[in-house]
Amino acid sequence: MGVYYFSKTLNCSFEEAIDKTVVALQNSGFGVLTEIDVKATLHKKLNVDFKNYRILGACHPPSAFKALSAEDKIGTMLPCNVIVQEHSLGNVEVSAIDPIASMMAVNNPALGEVATEIQQKLKGVIDNLN
Repeated sequence: MGVYYFSKTLNCSFEEAIDKTVVALQNSGFGVLTEIDVKATLHKKLNVDFKNYRILGACHPPSAFKALSAEDKIGTMLPCNVIVQEHSLGNVEVSAIDPIASMMAVNNPALGEVATEIQQKLKGVIDNLN
């Protein structure tokens, strides 16, 4: 299976990585609609310890509108997930979905332009994190 995400490792605290990621997303026109604290959820539901791991649901409204207008079931793939996970203290990986990889299963050429636009934006967000 090919790579279905873009990723970069940051040397900072977990919370700082989240803040940097949210600001970078906002600067590229994305809003964070959802935030799932996987560590807290797994502790609450399963009483297990897990590393710091957050899933951010990012949405670029104009592109979401285009995608939903072209394919009404595409909402099953929205928002675009961006994860922030701490591998060790000061070693935090930020990864974003490659929308072209996730939308390959949908046979609708009208989505190609939207997927390419979002791919470039998300790749730029990840590439520019530091």
